[in-house]
Amino acid sequence: MVDTNKDEDVQSKIKAEYDRGTELKAFDDTKAGVKGLVDSGVTEIPRIFHHPSENLEENSVLGDAQLSIPVIDLRGLTTEKSAKRKEIVERVREASENWGFFQIVNHGIPESVLEEMKDGVRRFYEQATEVKKEDTFMCHMAPNPPKPEDLPISCRDILMEYSKQVMKVGILLFDLMSEALGLSPNYLNDIDCAEGLTVLCHYYPACPQPELTMGATNHTDNDFLTVVLQDDIGGLQILHENKWIDVSPQPGALVVNVGDILQLITNDRLTSVQHKVVANRVGPRVSVASFFCTGFTPTYKMYGPIKELLSESNPPKYRETTVRDYVIHFNSKGLGRTSALDDFKL
Repeated sequence: MVDTNKDEDVQSKIKAEYDRGTELKAFDDTKAGVKGLVDSGVTEIPRIFHHPSENLEENSVLGDAQLSIPVIDLRGLTTEKSAKRKEIVERVREASENWGFFQIVNHGIPESVLEEMKDGVRRFYEQATEVKKEDTFMCHMAPNPPKPEDLPISCRDILMEYSKQVMKVGILLFDLMSEALGLSPNYLNDIDCAEGLTVLCHYYPACPQPELTMGATNHTDNDFLTVVLQDDIGGLQILHENKWIDVSPQPGALVVNVGDILQLITNDRLTSVQHKVVANRVGPRVSVASFFCTGFTPTYKMYGPIKELLSESNPPKYRETTVRDYVIHFNSKGLGRTSALDDFKL
């Protein structure tokens, strides 16, 4: 017979001896970041990176290899009334409504720029700790771009060039989505969906115990639209029809996903879906996420369901909000399975 009381006493003692705050502070004080931890040769990840068992059980389920997110070829996208453009608009509509994610190829950004951007991220993260100073870097590139000298010298030039190029792609995508919604082509751009741009560069070292942790936990994005450049390692998964689907890397492709605020203003026509990054024994994995959102920038502009999309049978589902207020609420709620959008429903 198992002495459950004794077992509970042991577990309680283990928990009592584990001070997460102290361990987290000790880790932060090293300034070495996750990469420094891996470089030190650790074979077990610290407990501060362990995820709850319910998350780990879900994380252990492999992505469904039978399904894949749509890949849309933008080649031949010319005049507004061309047959090819109508075909692409329809594919964007289907993907945005049914998946919330899709990949685009022949988007106009030269492959040399994509590769140099990934190389720039590697250069930044692979610097000595005393030079790098930060474990991650995030740059707000619009509406108030930084001075070049304020950007990391290891990727300064390519970050500025890539941001300029990805902004063009974002403006094009908002045009296509406007048309897909039956609006004028410049509708979403006219209401400033592409006004803000934040670029977040990720570097996931190889993980010695991927079964105990995650690269990024389940979440949606608190923006209008996200464009992701990923390397060939993979690890990004999306939740589709209650199954986790791998977003398999495609040569020269960019991953696009609908954000919460775009779902709000389209009154649920377009879908912001849960996604995550699984940890991997292979690495480092590099990705660059470009978020179209003004974030914490003070603004009085209100966003609510677009009136042209509403009707008696499709009344507004959400209350109006500013981007800033939504982002603040999203961040206070934290990442997880429950969408912050739920708190803005009427």
